[in-house]
Amino acid sequence: MATHAPETGKVLLDADGLSRTLSRIAHEIIEGNPDLDEVALVGIQTRGVPLAQRLARLIEERAGEAPQLGAVDITFHRDDVHVRGGEAPLHPQPIVRETLLDFPLEGRTIVLVDDVLYTGRTIRAAIEALFDYGRPARVQLAVLVDRGHRELPIRPDYVGKNLPTSREERIQVQLLEVDEVDSVLLVSVPEEESR
Repeated sequence: MATHAPETGKVLLDADGLSRTLSRIAHEIIEGNPDLDEVALVGIQTRGVPLAQRLARLIEERAGEAPQLGAVDITFHRDDVHVRGGEAPLHPQPIVRETLLDFPLEGRTIVLVDDVLYTGRTIRAAIEALFDYGRPARVQLAVLVDRGHRELPIRPDYVGKNLPTSREERIQVQLLEVDEVDSVLLVSVPEEESR
């Protein structure tokens, strides 16, 4: 089993804190959606997917029914991706991951799930990607961390933690399924990267 070098930074949430936070979000989703059979959780690749899976399990434990589960990749909907055909790329090329929506979106409440809400551009791209597959009745947003600095009028419906940051800091979410550890860290960004 490969081991990852641990990210260093100030621990904002440990494994227990992350678990409690997800439990609260699951409860709020249940309260906010009386017709749970019409709700689907769609994780935004990469860390939104395991978060959506955990939330689905928690909702099933509490409400007796699991919402539909899906995943969406936003790569080709991002406004900062430059893909060039036939020529050498000028920028590193994005990694395309799986979009999996094996249920109809029409008439459903889709809860988009992501780890960190920052400028809002990822969520805009996720909504665009979602609408390529259908037209849900409504779209809600659940995020583990809202760090502020919005550039678009995006507001989450369910927030685990509001953790205001400076632009010289970033939030690093580490999940067991991806990083072999559960934690949320506040990490300083080297000056050259923050520009």
